[in-house]
Amino acid sequence: MNTRTEHFVVEKSLPGGRLDAFLRTKFPAASRGALQRLIEQGHVRVNGKTAKPAHSPRAGEKIEVHWPEARPAEAQPEEMPLDILFEDQSLLVLNKPAGLVVHPAAGHEEHTLVNALLHHCAGQLSGIGGVARPGIVHRLDKETSGCLVVAKNDETHLALSKQFAERRVQKIYNAIVCGELARDSGEIRAAIARHPSHRKRMAVRDDGSGRAAHTSWRVFERLNAATFVEAHIHTGRTHQIRVHFQHLGHPLVGDETYGARPNARLKELTNYAAPRVMLHARELSFIHPRSEKEMSFESPLPKDFRDALECLRRPGRRAASSQH
Repeated sequence: MNTRTEHFVVEKSLPGGRLDAFLRTKFPAASRGALQRLIEQGHVRVNGKTAKPAHSPRAGEKIEVHWPEARPAEAQPEEMPLDILFEDQSLLVLNKPAGLVVHPAAGHEEHTLVNALLHHCAGQLSGIGGVARPGIVHRLDKETSGCLVVAKNDETHLALSKQFAERRVQKIYNAIVCGELARDSGEIRAAIARHPSHRKRMAVRDDGSGRAAHTSWRVFERLNAATFVEAHIHTGRTHQIRVHFQHLGHPLVGDETYGARPNARLKELTNYAAPRVMLHARELSFIHPRSEKEMSFESPLPKDFRDALECLRRPGRRAASSQH
């Protein structure tokens, strides 16, 4: 039985606060919607009694959270190749290829990483992410390649999520951006929220609605009408690197969502058109929840990324015919 019960006492009253929001700070791996369902289904008790999501936590209240056994996943196991960098009884780290969707969603119910994991792990995945996201502690966009860690049990999932929430996980990316960055390094601190009119996009927002986001970067190589950079994300906001470099005026090469016009200009100048967003999660470091040892993993640049660099290197303007 993969059930788990957590007990804790509220240290400080939160007048005007909500129980579901408070639990989100305790369990960042779980979505607010999932926590609301737990509360509504009676799996969360305050001083031994069921409560409502809007309940305001008060100092001294004893809260009990029961995680029910994960229901059989709706996603079906599929035998798919996985590039596994490390695996033990608690977790696995893999090198995700570009083009692979992480978890099932409308329009992508099959051929996702979750389908592959369900087959590879034969049901040994954490249930905290819910039916749709077993084992998924963090995610990479469909077009982003590179390092991803997956939890095999709830204890590991909670411990890794805590490290992500406390910004103790090191995530280093490689990216190619449009145009020539004026400086060799820099910091981007700009809050990110959902775009006010395009709901599938994120945007830098200075109206108080955004969540703090911090990216540091340095130039690896200056290319023809583009720049090869290393980006270190200190927070984990959706589309963070893509939005932050758009904010700088240098959207990622291949990013039609955040940089259609600069990418069209790049093609005019170089005759190069990227097959995807040129973003790669190169390094991932964290503390193993069981052994408590620091672990670090690196994923080499995939072929399409190396091809992009070759096509955009000075002084030659190599044609896009070499692309695959």
